[in-house]
Amino acid sequence: MTRNRAGAAAVLSGVLIAVGSQPALAQSTASSSTEEAIWGLNFELLAVAIPITILVEAILFYTVWRFRSSNVEEAKPTKENRRLEITWTIATAIVLLFVGIGAYGVLAQDDVSGQGEADMEVQVFAERYAWSFEYPEQNVSTSDQLVIPVNQTVKLNVTSKDWLHAFHVPDLGLKSDAFPEQSNYLVTTPQETGTYQLYCAEYCGAGHSVMMSEVNVTTQEKYESWLASERGDTSGNSSAE
Repeated sequence: MTRNRAGAAAVLSGVLIAVGSQPALAQSTASSSTEEAIWGLNFELLAVAIPITILVEAILFYTVWRFRSSNVEEAKPTKENRRLEITWTIATAIVLLFVGIGAYGVLAQDDVSGQGEADMEVQVFAERYAWSFEYPEQNVSTSDQLVIPVNQTVKLNVTSKDWLHAFHVPDLGLKSDAFPEQSNYLVTTPQETGTYQLYCAEYCGAGHSVMMSEVNVTTQEKYESWLASERGDTSGNSSAE
């Protein structure tokens, strides 16, 4: 009976873990190549973490149930068990090695490292408490929104005019610090049209909470139309929607 209950407890813990992971697994489609790489790594780590967690929880439940009675002889502590110490050291090293290699594989990708080739470049400027964007190849500047075409690889050169900021678009998997007199690079390929929230993720003063903008991922046709309207409207407030 004890073993059956321990097994049932292990199964129950596995079910609870699976249910808890559903929000992550529900992310079936990525909005950009960067987000796709990040979610891919998350799934790999989750695939390793779930069986390890189930095993540990099963051992824990079994131990608690097996030694629940006060009549059981008091357990003797384990001392200097070389075999046990070597086993858990090697097991931990394997897990850490897997995590490290997986993370490096994602960080080294061109879309994440910012070193890849791109179809277009955009200068992203941060300043208290606003964002502005320049398209040097198209001779367009705007402080309204960042507009980029879907399925085109975009290189973002992120810098700051005055202070420490952080460019963050969570739904596109984009984040980079913005430093004065220094550029950080992001390379991504948006895969779904839509409007995505951009905000500063580094506290920069009293107006930090309102330092927000939008990233508008649109079709190539609408993007070209937006560029044309921006060239004829120096106010920089045209919309690509």
